[in-house]
Amino acid sequence: MNLTTPAEHPFAQYVRILGKGKHGARGLSREEARNAMGMLLDGKVEDTQLGALLMLLRHKEESAEELAGFTEAIRPRLTAPAIPVDLDWPSYAGKKRHLPWYLLAAKALAVSGIRVFMHGAGAHTAGRLYSEQLLTALEIPRCRNWLAVRKALDRHNLAYAYLGDWMPALQRMIDLRNTLGLRSPIHSLARVINPLGARCSLQSIFHPGYQTVHREASRLLGDTALVIKGEGGEIEVNPDVPCHLYGCADGQAWEEEWPALSARRQVKPERLDPQLLEAFWRGEHDDNYGQQAVIATMAVALRGLGMPRNEAFSEAQRRWATRLGSRS
Repeated sequence: MNLTTPAEHPFAQYVRILGKGKHGARGLSREEARNAMGMLLDGKVEDTQLGALLMLLRHKEESAEELAGFTEAIRPRLTAPAIPVDLDWPSYAGKKRHLPWYLLAAKALAVSGIRVFMHGAGAHTAGRLYSEQLLTALEIPRCRNWLAVRKALDRHNLAYAYLGDWMPALQRMIDLRNTLGLRSPIHSLARVINPLGARCSLQSIFHPGYQTVHREASRLLGDTALVIKGEGGEIEVNPDVPCHLYGCADGQAWEEEWPALSARRQVKPERLDPQLLEAFWRGEHDDNYGQQAVIATMAVALRGLGMPRNEAFSEAQRRWATRLGSRS
């Protein structure tokens, strides 16, 4: 029998804030989120508390203030050197309906001189095709440390880094997906981090309503960002439907609606054959959906870097047409 009341764990306050009940619970403030994530990253939290926090946030749905606060705790702990980057390109969703055409868009932009830093968490959900599974085939450098990232960007203007290599604590939280049975807010958070402070952070959020939350989080952080509802959750325009752009720059938010490029929905493939991506890149395979998806995705990225829509599309078409004759 314990006759002495044990001291409350310092992290318990954050679990209590989120889970105090129907009328007593609330979201974390930006400062509370920053402090809570700092404790998580510094290993000062029990696993039971980690699971409780993640699922309470998942049930409540994370706010822009929470995402901003979490990111402010992560960035100082990255120990990343100053590496110039034009586009931060998070890739955490995977594809199941269409091929990952966004990989070709990123590669074409890189060949044309735009420095693109991609990052993801590997394959974590069955039935999806992930970026990391196609890096070798598409000759996209996978980098295991920041020095390798710098070298790849200097040589190819394109680098991919696994979250587990540069922020293993967050990767561990994502890997709890199959233990907890639900995706955690870390899947969303990873898209906001922009670890190298790129000129523009591209983000794809599939679920309606989250786009404005992510745009606001990036605005609070002082970033330039462009958020879309990408196909399958990846940064890829679906040419069959209108694309709504949620952007922020210089502390101001903006929005644009881009019309669908196809008059009617195109038939999705019966299966995903990654070899078709390689053939399409080399100009040995035609795919109308893929062509439209690649060009529109490149245009969205260029819009994030400040080009007006019409110029962005013209530039995307030019850069795609000259991809095989440029430096690779």
